[in-house]
Amino acid sequence: MKLKGRLKATDAGRLRVEYNRLVEGLAQRLPAQDVWLANPALPDDIMKEAVPGNIRKAEHFLSVLRRFVQYLNGRLETDNVEKEGPVAFVASINTQVGIDQKMLKFCYDRLHSLMLTLEITDTDEFLHIQTVCDLATLVGTYSRGFSIIIEPYDERMPHIPDPVLQLTCHDASLAIKPVFERFQSVVITSGTLSPIDLYPRLLNFNPVVSRSFKMSLTRDCICPMVLTRGSDQLPVSTKYDLRSDPGVEKNYGKLLLEMVSVVPDGVVCFFVSYSYMDGIVNSWHESGILKDIMQHKLVFIETQDVVETTLALDNYRKACDSGRGAVFFSVARGKVAEGIDFDRHYGRLVIMFGVPFQYTLSRILLARLEYLRETFQIKEGDFLTFDALRQAAQCVGRVIRSKADYGMMIFADKRYSRHDKRSKLPGWILSHLRDAHLNLSTDMAVYIAKEFLRKMAQPYDKNGGLGKKTLLSQEDLENMITGPDGEMLL
Repeated sequence: MKLKGRLKATDAGRLRVEYNRLVEGLAQRLPAQDVWLANPALPDDIMKEAVPGNIRKAEHFLSVLRRFVQYLNGRLETDNVEKEGPVAFVASINTQVGIDQKMLKFCYDRLHSLMLTLEITDTDEFLHIQTVCDLATLVGTYSRGFSIIIEPYDERMPHIPDPVLQLTCHDASLAIKPVFERFQSVVITSGTLSPIDLYPRLLNFNPVVSRSFKMSLTRDCICPMVLTRGSDQLPVSTKYDLRSDPGVEKNYGKLLLEMVSVVPDGVVCFFVSYSYMDGIVNSWHESGILKDIMQHKLVFIETQDVVETTLALDNYRKACDSGRGAVFFSVARGKVAEGIDFDRHYGRLVIMFGVPFQYTLSRILLARLEYLRETFQIKEGDFLTFDALRQAAQCVGRVIRSKADYGMMIFADKRYSRHDKRSKLPGWILSHLRDAHLNLSTDMAVYIAKEFLRKMAQPYDKNGGLGKKTLLSQEDLENMITGPDGEMLL
């Protein structure tokens, strides 16, 4: 009891000191640090304000959080889908539980200050309340660019209540704005920034210099192909009216079977979704195609469990290292597509089964499309195509990680043969995509793969002895960034 009383007295002293600091203003609350990096969501003018008096004391702040959580619980008790903007959401909170916008705006930093004052180190126990404070701060700070969507159940299981409240951001420029305001020069680079003219509109800035460079290689070590039909000449696509067609599933399976029989080492396959991957793999298993594939290579599958996927990747690499070879089934927009490299023998071929469009009936996506149309005048079809082709490029780019590397890319969907789709791919892919590789069947793709592998097996000078420039000199760079009158563009 004495120890408990001593701890209570110690905490009370800390809280009194913290209260005095909060009276002086938010900027003096924390030790000197780069606040814009710690919390880019808060504009500078907020940091100069003082914390509202009705949440300075810890007990008052906790009472506000308790009322806010009760309000959220009440909003989740609904039978209908609800969608509203931050202004209406904040007004509803103020009316029902008496929490105004300014109190919501400072919830994140008030909680952060309280946890520092109490010297709480095990922050994992407070992740949920941190999420609630993040929600409060964002809806209290921004009147545009966000939507609150409440769904009472999952559309796939409408008879099971599973309410979810989601705060979704439609405006990517909000996250990049603090960077533009802080730095005089900002360079944005990527291998998948295509089409490049859409990014200034999405991020709301005016670029001084905009350039697209080709990949400098010692040899033509990239072989992209567009496969539009199977060996039976029937079209292949993951378009909604074709994706469940037994003929399409069979042709996709035959394509993979033919490729694993001629391509050494690792082969990576990307599908448009987990559900489609599960369905087509089950179909291949029932028809015996999967068993035939495993005669040539081991098969590993990405799941939504991080631990299982990490173990599968480790075993995939071991199979490639041992010479056995392996196939890895993955999903566009998944963990593997975003950050795992399949360099050298870990990825000699990547197959993109279909065009990875987002789920177009998603209420979050529909809300974002509406915002982009009204705010930036970006058409729904343009954004969806841009996003899908960017994801496809992200997937196939996993296999080329250096100048000495080589690999093949197969875009297995008839829609890639259309110019309006294909032109959205990055220039470094399009520059290697020949006209003869645009409308292939499985037999033709296998022939091209054999020829490409035979060519890559020949010895070559890794330093670029064939007269190809693989590194840019200072003079080359200066020529690229100067105008016709010699004036610097950067």
